[in-house]
Amino acid sequence: MSQETTQEFGKLRSFFWPVHGYELKKMLPMFIMFFFISFNYTILRDTKDSMIVPASGAETIPFLKLWGTIPAAVIFMVIYSKLSNILTKEKLFYVTIIPFILFFALFATVLYPNKDLLHPTASADFLQSILPGGWGKGLAGCYRNWTYSLFYIFAELWGSAILSLMFWGFANEIMRISEAKRVYTTLGIGANIALLFSGPTIIYFSDIRKTLPPNIDAWQVSLNYLMGLVVLAGLAIIGIYWWMNRNVLTDPRFYDPKDVKKKSKSKLSLKDSFLCLVQSKYIGCISLLVICYGICINLVEVTWKSQVGLQYPDPNDYSTFMGYLSTVTGPVTIVMMLIGGYVLRKKGWGFAAIITPTVLLITGIGFFAFVIFRGNLQGVIAMVGSTPLMLAVIFGMAQNVMSKSTKYSLFDPTKEMTYIPLDQEQKVKGKTAIDVVGARLGKAGGSIIYQILFAFGTLASLTPYIAIIMVGVIFVWITAVKSLNKQFLALTSDTPKPEEDKEPEGTPAVQAAT
Repeated sequence: MSQETTQEFGKLRSFFWPVHGYELKKMLPMFIMFFFISFNYTILRDTKDSMIVPASGAETIPFLKLWGTIPAAVIFMVIYSKLSNILTKEKLFYVTIIPFILFFALFATVLYPNKDLLHPTASADFLQSILPGGWGKGLAGCYRNWTYSLFYIFAELWGSAILSLMFWGFANEIMRISEAKRVYTTLGIGANIALLFSGPTIIYFSDIRKTLPPNIDAWQVSLNYLMGLVVLAGLAIIGIYWWMNRNVLTDPRFYDPKDVKKKSKSKLSLKDSFLCLVQSKYIGCISLLVICYGICINLVEVTWKSQVGLQYPDPNDYSTFMGYLSTVTGPVTIVMMLIGGYVLRKKGWGFAAIITPTVLLITGIGFFAFVIFRGNLQGVIAMVGSTPLMLAVIFGMAQNVMSKSTKYSLFDPTKEMTYIPLDQEQKVKGKTAIDVVGARLGKAGGSIIYQILFAFGTLASLTPYIAIIMVGVIFVWITAVKSLNKQFLALTSDTPKPEEDKEPEGTPAVQAAT
């Protein structure tokens, strides 16, 4: 093999798989763990919407995010902060994930089968009759189907508590900056390969009603299968984490506790932790990125999901559509992961971080413009043989795919990299507040905006104002990215360039090559 050919192969390998051979023992388990966490995340995300939107309407979502997920996130953060002071990291991981697994098993076997007994009717009707406009349908819907609301809250917290806090916190703990630049987007590919499995899984078990007798609750059967898979994947996550603590973190090539920055042994109270976050411009900017993303995606998705709910009023049909969405999102995001990893390595953190708000700005404006002006496009819509509602669903689907693919491939890796230069105390306390509460505050911010606007009209009449607000939030987001980029470069400019970017002498991969 010529030297030129070898160099070309090296470039291709660096682009598609920038992981050195000796690192597989560390990276492959992380890759598989991320796969299972994301597999559950996709099933839970699509299932919660499939229950809430057909049963209560998309108007319920802003109320659930503000009055459900925010209080739950705060309670979780308080408990987690207390436990982080008394438990080892390994025990803390198990104590965090096991209650989620138990709840989802309990929901499918106990809560949903007894929904008719548990859900109030008369009091919910009375509540809806005394509340104005969108408040009546939204808030009363949360109460009427409270077990669905509880499922929605747990499913939302899975993304914050297990995906953002536990997995990425673990990754930031055991990764060096040079490793993160090479492998964070590669790890993300595992998450999006999960979409290629979870999407078809959702479609298959949502379509299962076609083979069932008419007197069988098809959604109950679908839930049994889907939640069973969630429980099995959760047990696999625990098993991989347990194995890594005993076989990977004991190897100094992959993890050295001396590399972890330590500030002090004193334990900050919850109040002091928040004060520390407020006083830190750096962590404040990270928080602003998360909050702005949450507001923007919530503003777009509530409008879009209302269209999907009108098009697919049956929960099985809604779930099937969401399964197709996840299936399409998977390969698009994998391609974006490969591109994103290259962009991050070659163009730097700031360039990569600003792509997500830019994509959301362009696609969001496109979606809202179609929804607002589709009445003027009747002739064009008729020519393509569709309906305005279906095209709104398709436009929103395209926007959702692009925004999620850039989030997974660029927003998440760049955000997580910003934690690495921090000391241990800032990592734990800061990441807890940002990922659990900050993320929820972002979505709650969108919910607050909706609830204020609901006092002045319906969701359809409010669309132009929602679009304007979204554009304003994105410009704040871009400003925060520019500020954080300067601070991140200042923190990492003095960091010595370690040798771990190259395979060390004597590793099996090097010996084989020689």
